[in-house]
Amino acid sequence: MVDCAGCLNYPCYRGEKCIRGHDLKSYGELSQKIYEKAKERKIMEVAARIESEHYMEWTRLEEIMQFCREMGYRRIGLAHCVGLAGEALQVKKILEREFSVAAVCCKFSGIDKKKYGLSQVNCKVYEAICNPVGQALVLNDEKTDLNLIIGLCVGHDLLFTRYSQAPVTTLIVKDRVTGHNPAVVLYSNYYKKKLLR
Repeated sequence: MVDCAGCLNYPCYRGEKCIRGHDLKSYGELSQKIYEKAKERKIMEVAARIESEHYMEWTRLEEIMQFCREMGYRRIGLAHCVGLAGEALQVKKILEREFSVAAVCCKFSGIDKKKYGLSQVNCKVYEAICNPVGQALVLNDEKTDLNLIIGLCVGHDLLFTRYSQAPVTTLIVKDRVTGHNPAVVLYSNYYKKKLLR
């Protein structure tokens, strides 16, 4: 099984053969053929240019905006969690200065969780499902060029990505415990100990 996460010196970064015994050359050759397609090539060129020209300089939102400019994307979709409506509004205000923005929250359909026998947070009240497939269908109809995920739950983000016709990137990853900063558990001795127990 491939295990690049266990590598300490990444010889591939220098164009050298993998010392861990993985023969990934055929995957590299196959991916190179895919990058020769015009659409994929342009994405790679724009991403590499932004990285090289603004390394350690721009936030993710700034990088997304420049990526959209260079790709010629004019219509941006926001698929957001109802719990991050405030953040979605701020992102929308920033993007609308230069792009057309369509935003749809996860609960927009109001479909009862009980219809599908889904677990509820509070069984004493009506709970609507999160509807990531519906969010994708709405943004497909809006003809968005790029869709941003803002705090969709684990699993819901997968369904949204699967059904979105436009490419998808994540701006905010939901993590209620860490203030939507899931990487913090990797830097906290307490969380590392807890997770490695």
